[in-house]
Amino acid sequence: MLEDFLEKIDRLQGELAPFRPFSAERISLIKDYYRIGSSYASNALEGNTLTESETKVVIEDGLTIGGKSLREHLEAVGHAQAYDHIYGLLRTKIAAADLLELHRLFFQQIDPETAGRLRPRNVIISGTDYLPPDFHQVPDLIQKHLRRYHNKKFQEHLLLRAADLHAEFESIHPFLDGNGRIGRLLLSLYTLKAGYGPVIFSPVRRGEYISALRKANQNNMDGLRKLVLETVYEELKALKRVVKKIY
Repeated sequence: MLEDFLEKIDRLQGELAPFRPFSAERISLIKDYYRIGSSYASNALEGNTLTESETKVVIEDGLTIGGKSLREHLEAVGHAQAYDHIYGLLRTKIAAADLLELHRLFFQQIDPETAGRLRPRNVIISGTDYLPPDFHQVPDLIQKHLRRYHNKKFQEHLLLRAADLHAEFESIHPFLDGNGRIGRLLLSLYTLKAGYGPVIFSPVRRGEYISALRKANQNNMDGLRKLVLETVYEELKALKRVVKKIY
């Protein structure tokens, strides 16, 4: 099953090859294309009730939606700002300070006291018996994670590795809040650096995504790997349509 998706993904990559490298103008168009969908989907996975069209209105027009909470509006704006920032990191080596900056951008209006800061205490994750590492260990674990992130010597397909890295980041749970959204931005950053599109998990697959992460904490990576490959494949099909329109 995974091999089938990898073959289809590599085939799509080949079909996109004649259009590469993308110009700065086209990269900007592609970035804008994914901006709303990424912000909507990632927030919806965490319970934000803004629809995709409402998310667009909040982010692009600065309007408020009746019946929606202030936090939901701020999450939309914060995620869009953090999403924009990952494109400035495409040609740099990611450091711990970059993770903190992504978190700061997302949370600066929601909770300025914790924005851009690693968690100062131990936490539990509701709905699971998995216990994240002691908070004293988090700085070292983040450094180890980044070393693995940048390690070029690996045997598995890059997308399988991306899924594993996403699971590892989520298991560290470095922040008091926002771990899922920052983790998914990092996952998209990793795949963008590798020449794929961002990874945008559909909110309708929320249960599957949560279940896959829980199984990953038990060293069963199959579900998350499959979900990542399926998502990348669908996004590449969408990217191909977009690229053909703008060329």
